[in-house]
Amino acid sequence: MGSDPMNPRFMFTGKLEVKYRKNVPIGKMLKIIGKAGKSKRNIAEAWAGIYDAETNELLAEGTAMHIDVAQDQFDASRFDELGWKIYPE
Repeated sequence: MGSDPMNPRFMFTGKLEVKYRKNVPIGKMLKIIGKAGKSKRNIAEAWAGIYDAETNELLAEGTAMHIDVAQDQFDASRFDELGWKIYPE
């Protein structure tokens, strides 16, 4: 998460809640939408939904609380080695 691709905000999931509204089909086109929610000093909220791409029916949704990873817990110079890639919007 984070809005600056040159200074990303790395977070881990502190809480995750998923609500399954309908069966999510296999082999069908789906549309997945994610939205950033409230953000405070070291905590951010997010929401995501999985929709049937043809009917736009909500099949499942989730909310999450994310907590910043402390700067001393990761080495930003190793992102490539760890498989991280940042895609600017």
